[in-house]
Amino acid sequence: MTDKPYPDAHPLAAAPQPRSSLLRPSVLWLLVLAPVAAIFDRAGTVPAGVVFFCAALAIVPFAKLIVQGTEQVAAHTGATIGGLLNATFGNLPELIIAMVALRAGLLDMVRASIVGALLANLLVALGLSFLLGGRRHHDQAYNVDGVRTYSSTMVLAWISLALPSAFHRALETEPHLGVHDTLDLVVAIILLGLYGLFLLYSLRTHPEIFAELNAPPSDEEAGEHPSLARGIVTLLVASLGAAWMSEILVGAAEQAGHALGMSQMFMGLIVLALVGGAAESGSAIAMARANRPDLSIGIALGSCVQIALFVAPILLLVAPALGQPQFQLVFSQAEMWMLFGAVLLGATVTTTGHSTWFRGAQLLALYLIIAAILYLIPANSP
Repeated sequence: MTDKPYPDAHPLAAAPQPRSSLLRPSVLWLLVLAPVAAIFDRAGTVPAGVVFFCAALAIVPFAKLIVQGTEQVAAHTGATIGGLLNATFGNLPELIIAMVALRAGLLDMVRASIVGALLANLLVALGLSFLLGGRRHHDQAYNVDGVRTYSSTMVLAWISLALPSAFHRALETEPHLGVHDTLDLVVAIILLGLYGLFLLYSLRTHPEIFAELNAPPSDEEAGEHPSLARGIVTLLVASLGAAWMSEILVGAAEQAGHALGMSQMFMGLIVLALVGGAAESGSAIAMARANRPDLSIGIALGSCVQIALFVAPILLLVAPALGQPQFQLVFSQAEMWMLFGAVLLGATVTTTGHSTWFRGAQLLALYLIIAAILYLIPANSP
């Protein structure tokens, strides 16, 4: 996806397509499942697992349309504003799903979805990009300076989530609840401030650090972009559609989890995270297969930075307005260890400046191990 916050960050901006492409298989065909999910949800007699499955698949094309709409707007607004739009709307599907779940009171699922989105980008999006890109191009070189910035930011983000979680567990008695709220607010403000500085650093003061190696000439990507108005309309309609399906998805999630023997942690860490990040994962893979690893890594790691520094603190700040003032960024030790392993392995395999298919396999192997562990957690566990 285009949530990577560096200047020419709209690699998938719409280019003229032959008319016959409308007849080719497309993820947009899944839009037909949106009314199906709504009808099933309204009927009340359809199993929750079926409703959840239809709504989950229907969110994927809406997420893709959010990607396209953001890119179309970015193509007309210039590099700086375009990069800011990409960074702002990059993880909108994940944010919408989390806010709907937050309003529904599924606090454990919301916290799990935050960690799950980070795992999905670090291990699945990046892993599949390395695996499929490496199979096609053998060895892919990329700008290691930008990756090091992403990696160090993710290490800081992990520490910023792990330390407050440990503090909450150490002082979880009633008299210290005010201290907990103060700490959460301070951490959220610091993370949002750091995110603003990250945008300033990558968009204005040091964009060369994130420059793409071996970028194709600009005329290779030239083409008539759709109008600005079309991009805005696409973005708004897709956002409303994603919110609509998220309501249905979250409404069926808890019952579907029990019916399928899945815990809330598995639903949040694995299922909702994969659904919300499907479009950006597809974009990262497409860029890797096109031998543009800088853009692929920027999509995956840029999304991680955005989730940790922007999405998580925003959820904390809006929770009282959604009727959940008790929501806190308190993650379990298991979640923090899983995230630590992903950050460590991700930094190890990406800071070399070269990607191969085997490094992608390593990332995917860790994700499969985590998914297996989470699936074996009893469904009645938090």
